[in-house]
Amino acid sequence: MKDWIIPEWPSPANVKALFTTRNGGVSQDVEGKYAELNLGDHVEDDLVLVQQNRQLLRNCLPSGPCWLKQVHGSKFIWADKLNNENHDVEADAALSRTQEVVCAVLVADCLPILLCNQGGSVVGAIHAGWRGLASGVIENAVHGMNCRVSDLIAWFGPAISSQYFEVGDEVRDIFINQDDQSSLAFFTATDNGKWLADIFLLAKQRLLNLGINRIYGGGECTYSNPTRFYSYRRDKRTGRMAALIWLSNLNA
Repeated sequence: MKDWIIPEWPSPANVKALFTTRNGGVSQDVEGKYAELNLGDHVEDDLVLVQQNRQLLRNCLPSGPCWLKQVHGSKFIWADKLNNENHDVEADAALSRTQEVVCAVLVADCLPILLCNQGGSVVGAIHAGWRGLASGVIENAVHGMNCRVSDLIAWFGPAISSQYFEVGDEVRDIFINQDDQSSLAFFTATDNGKWLADIFLLAKQRLLNLGINRIYGGGECTYSNPTRFYSYRRDKRTGRMAALIWLSNLNA
């Protein structure tokens, strides 16, 4: 049974998107770390089962997703310039202007961001961990879309909430040195000297700074919901979920 999250946002009719949860797949192990719909092929899960999970997803899509080799960097690629779904290209964002080309990012605490323009001519998927945010993955992807920023709409998928996202002084300093307003996303230090960070707010601030005001989703915590979401911070050895977006052919 599919347990997918369909974004609630005012996207054009030809823009399709979804976020998978951990439910509805075939992955299994003694500790249950990968159960069930693990889509990550780099997390020591049985690759045969991962491919079966990917095929289950593929059966519901217009084409195979463009899977990236995510490196917590700032690079984006044009998914429609790749000719199959197993390129293993290093990037943390995928863009497309071509119908039925599926952009995808894998997550298990990092923030998945989906973007489209109001005209329905370009879409993007961004993998935004703190390193990617700090290095400018949002800014690079938005600039790469090469359209009026005021026409862009963003959706945040599930990610680790500020209640559980601990970071050190060095992470906080990186963001504040880039933008003083980032201090609003860091909360009282914990007993172990760490800060609690709001990754949703950090991403929202960057979108707002770019002129993107229509931002939807966010708030669902991966860490606190083990029955529905994978979480690297919670479990270390765990699976990956996917955020996907594409332009559909309404005339097909």
